Amino acid sequence: MSATHERVPHRLIITLCTVGATLMQALDQTIANVALPYMQGSLSATYDEITWVLTSYITAAAIMTAPVGWLASRFGRKYLFITCLIGFTGTSMMCGAAQSLTQMVAFRLMQGMFGAALVPLSQSTMMDIYPAEQRGKAMAIWGIGVMVGPILGPTLGGYLTEMYNWRYVFYINLPFGILATLGLIFFMPRSFGNFNLRFDWIGFGVLSLGIGGLQMMLDRGQDQDWFTSTEVIAEAVLGGLGIYLFVVHMITAKKPFIPVVLFKDRNFSAGLVLMAATGTILVSSSSLMAPWLQNLANYPVEAAGLIMAPRGIGTMTAMLTGGRLATRMDPRKLMAVGILMLAWSMWEMTGWTPDIAPWTIIVTIVAQGAGLGFVFLPLQILAFATLPPQYRTDGASLFSLFRNIGAAVGVSVTSAVLAHNTQVLHESIGAAVTPFNRALQGGGMVSHAWNPVQAHGAAVMDQIVNQQAQITAYIDDYWMMIFTTLPSLLLLLLMRRPKPGAGAPVEAHAAMD
Repeated sequence: MSATHERVPHRLIITLCTVGATLMQALDQTIANVALPYMQGSLSATYDEITWVLTSYITAAAIMTAPVGWLASRFGRKYLFITCLIGFTGTSMMCGAAQSLTQMVAFRLMQGMFGAALVPLSQSTMMDIYPAEQRGKAMAIWGIGVMVGPILGPTLGGYLTEMYNWRYVFYINLPFGILATLGLIFFMPRSFGNFNLRFDWIGFGVLSLGIGGLQMMLDRGQDQDWFTSTEVIAEAVLGGLGIYLFVVHMITAKKPFIPVVLFKDRNFSAGLVLMAATGTILVSSSSLMAPWLQNLANYPVEAAGLIMAPRGIGTMTAMLTGGRLATRMDPRKLMAVGILMLAWSMWEMTGWTPDIAPWTIIVTIVAQGAGLGFVFLPLQILAFATLPPQYRTDGASLFSLFRNIGAAVGVSVTSAVLAHNTQVLHESIGAAVTPFNRALQGGGMVSHAWNPVQAHGAAVMDQIVNQQAQITAYIDDYWMMIFTTLPSLLLLLLMRRPKPGAGAPVEAHAAMD
């Protein structure tokens, strides 16, 4: 086997191409965050509508993650990899050229569908071209590409938006996509597909219905006044029906889309729930912070990107440190530390106001990033330590699926709660703006400038009330994320400590994208 690997020519070029593909996919999860306020104005969208740019990508990637293994076996890994790279690059250009919110969401859905396969295909390609004794180094190289994406995303997106236009956060994929595609076409070893394989269309169809219905309900609920709307009720029914049918099909089918035996492992099942809960913090906290920095704290877009970058540095440092410590101590203790760090960082953010010092923000988000790092890597060790080896690849895909679903749900829920609470608090605070308010009485400068009888005073007063409502609404979101994070500690009690010397299987790294 090693001799076969040693004969792979142009290994360095293939490595650069696969890592580049992984970096592009990871980059696009966060690069658009700081550009959202600019997209919102250009595409004439509300705040909760513009978050569809994030959730549409994540949802499509979640749905298309599970069948990647079957598609690679059916059509051949090389041809699938090249097709997905071309599709991802092409849809990135289409996103950059979008002229309406409808077009942007449609193109981001297509981009997520093509991008879902890039990370697992790049990982399996790296596994194939390196011998067993070099796979640890190969996975480390691949992992750097995975971690650099979220670090560079907000910073690169901020600079591109400020110096050029928000559309360049998508156009930046063109040169890298072309180079990676050409490299794989000419240098990646050819692979052959098995055209006799049958796909579980029923399982995939009902799973897609469940995920899509749930996501549409969360995205459209705020605009349609939730369950007073027939549309939202229909989406909730379809989502619940799809998930129910998928569970029934998975239990009763001879060859289900996802093997039901995976859920019989206690460590793995608890790990899936914990991964989904952590996924809600991973993306939603970033999507909340970008507009907070720009709209409330009045940071320029490039400064907002720089301030958000240290969170990724904290994640990288914690993952490198946690990878060493997790093999020498109980991984559950590391995960408990990570969960508490996440909760502490959110608690700190409940006290943020627009005049908070930048260094205070940086220290808090570095701790938040470190908390994520201390959870992710030990979680893989615990979840896969007791899973039979033949199910590790399926388990890795399922881990990635749950993380994407958690991220999509997190972004939708936090955005909807923020929009709803801002409206409610605006009405509540605005109720105090009356002629009987002592602050508005008398002839002072304050009462004159804020006089709601005059057009200028009414506009200034509305702006102040709206700002205070948004500050409090953000605090409510951070409290909600604390209550999402802390119960995860109870899941650690359900998980068994792995035997000494157990480590995270290389297949589990797909969950880190």
